[in-house]
Amino acid sequence: MTLLIAVLAAVTATIIWYTCRSARELHIGTLALMYWGASLMWLIDAVNDYLKLHAAYFSPSAADLRNDCFLGISVVTLGLVIWLVIVLVRDPKHVIAELLRHEEK
Repeated sequence: MTLLIAVLAAVTATIIWYTCRSARELHIGTLALMYWGASLMWLIDAVNDYLKLHAAYFSPSAADLRNDCFLGISVVTLGLVIWLVIVLVRDPKHVIAELLRHEEK
């Protein structure tokens, strides 16, 4: 489930990055790379688990699915928070710089 959530987030971020010019200015590519990295990590984890569990890998318990879902949502949220900090620090549209200039006057 974490793999599925990470891949969906990665595909969504990539589509937004590819189709929207203003998204490139907001560093959506960085967000997409974070999600693709998480997807690759969970793909390797899934292959490792399959090699250990074989057919049992495809029949997880409801508690395992729920935990995986919460983990996937948490990672996507953490990726958004990290991306938001990056955008606020880089300030590509100079919004924060303008606010600081107005406060100085």
